[in-house]
Amino acid sequence: MLRPKIELKSPEQIDEMRPANRLVAQCLVEVSKAVRPGVTTGELDAIVERMFEERNAKPLFKGYPGKVPFPAVTCISVNDEVVHGIPGSRPLKEGDIVTIDTGCNLNGWCGDSAITLPVGKIKPEVQRLVDVAWGTLDLAIELLNQRGRYRKWSQIAARMEKYVIDAGFSVVEQFVGHGIGRAMHEEPQVPNFKTRNWSKHDFWLDAGLVLAVEPMVNMGTKDVRVRNDHWTVETADGMPSTHVEHTLALTATGCEVLTDRTPLER
Repeated sequence: MLRPKIELKSPEQIDEMRPANRLVAQCLVEVSKAVRPGVTTGELDAIVERMFEERNAKPLFKGYPGKVPFPAVTCISVNDEVVHGIPGSRPLKEGDIVTIDTGCNLNGWCGDSAITLPVGKIKPEVQRLVDVAWGTLDLAIELLNQRGRYRKWSQIAARMEKYVIDAGFSVVEQFVGHGIGRAMHEEPQVPNFKTRNWSKHDFWLDAGLVLAVEPMVNMGTKDVRVRNDHWTVETADGMPSTHVEHTLALTATGCEVLTDRTPLER
């Protein structure tokens, strides 16, 4: 089976991607300031929608096709929700964790990123889950900066999975990262785990590759299911889940985080 063609971006094209990714990062920084007990997920979504409107950026998620078109500019997932949670009237509570995932198209290029944040004080074991998710993403970035040693994505994915399993957690396998550029979802698919069919999914870590890397880490089982709203993905055992994501560009000198929002994850 021939693998789909991966489009490498020139340095000039990567430069053109920066405004969209910078805006996504700014939105996540701004919305994180509003995360507190009592705020609704719909109110958080409205913050991002307003920022996109002010910059004439096109939301990537709103209207995304499915059995029911996705109705919001962000996916907001709480506690046992893994990804694709629909914002609405639900208020956040002390001790929750909330994942906010969003993306936009600005000037013809896309940006995509996600954060998982605590709502007030959370249990130590849940904080550890959040820390491991960030650590998994940090590990991927670290290894992508060592492309003399790591030349294929399979090597990175195996290390990411081992990091999670060694911490006592599990990696979601039904959803993966993706290439990104003029479209939100481009080739290649980017698993965060060892897959049985690397002949189909593996790829070289060449300069010009732009990836949305997004580990999803569960406290319990890796198995997930989709709710009756046709979008919200939850853990099969009801235990907490985390999801973090950066858009990363591989350049001649290393790996650049286009959606850098330090110090949010520190």
